[in-house]
Amino acid sequence: MLAGWETLASCPASVIHSLIKVLLVVTFMQWPATAIVVVPNSNCFTFDNNSRLVDFADLIGKNFEYNEKGSVPSDLVVQFCKDVQRRSQAGYTDFGRFISSRSFITGSQPIDFIQTFQYGDLVHCETTFEKMGRTSQVNIICGQCPNKECKGKQGCICSISYDELMCRVTVELAIPCPKSGPRVFKGFTVGFHPRSSELVYNGLTQLGFEQSHHEFSFQGEQSHVSLYLSAVFSLSGLVGKPSLKVNPVKGLDVTLTGSGTNGAMPTTLSPTILNVIWRCEIARSSPYEVNILIPVEGYDPIEFTLTKECGWFDHIIVSST
Repeated sequence: MLAGWETLASCPASVIHSLIKVLLVVTFMQWPATAIVVVPNSNCFTFDNNSRLVDFADLIGKNFEYNEKGSVPSDLVVQFCKDVQRRSQAGYTDFGRFISSRSFITGSQPIDFIQTFQYGDLVHCETTFEKMGRTSQVNIICGQCPNKECKGKQGCICSISYDELMCRVTVELAIPCPKSGPRVFKGFTVGFHPRSSELVYNGLTQLGFEQSHHEFSFQGEQSHVSLYLSAVFSLSGLVGKPSLKVNPVKGLDVTLTGSGTNGAMPTTLSPTILNVIWRCEIARSSPYEVNILIPVEGYDPIEFTLTKECGWFDHIIVSST
């Protein structure tokens, strides 16, 4: 062994570098490719025009202020993905708060994205639709304001306009937008019932199933679980056959059955069923991880993890049969 190291040490540096490159290539060729589990870091996200995830979590709560000049000086403040307020010496007026990711949509040029804020102050706005009070719309431009108003790279409010009758303010905000992420198969759901989406909602893996979680685990006596898959009808033909990986490899026997395994198209009216049948063979103090991957043509795959407990009691039951 020592002679081998001496021989290697005597080689020219260029030869050693080439050998390292070869070893790295071989290593990566043997390492299994893993999919990206699409889970946003918060509800402050949206999709671009190509269905790619754009996550704005790093901007949550960041203040953007606009100084309004007039008889009563005031500042309009946008707290990104939080709320919109008009502040002055007399106090502040609430122009709505950010409710959920459904309040964050794709815009059309020159607007890249749109955020809506609802349920602001009701004073003098009692007759608004569904008593939503004052509301606001923030039109987001990725880059600079058309009037080159921004200074620096942090972004700024380009302009604002009020609709007193509708109790609404419209804000034009220019910011450096984050890069687009995985391409999400929107409209795809996976749930424990035909109309539910506990595991995957709108193509996004839900918290609790993005990785192993003890509090979301299935107990040993549960021999199977049925999952229901659905997609938009026009795109349901893009869904491929699922595959699975179990960690650790030995100790839990898992089989997939049902219409979801044979290429049937999952639709909202006729969801396909994916039965996960498992049997504990080796007892473990920590749970098994069952990773299920569903390929989608042209999109990043759907991936989620089921957690399975196999305690000593379950092992005795299996061994005695």
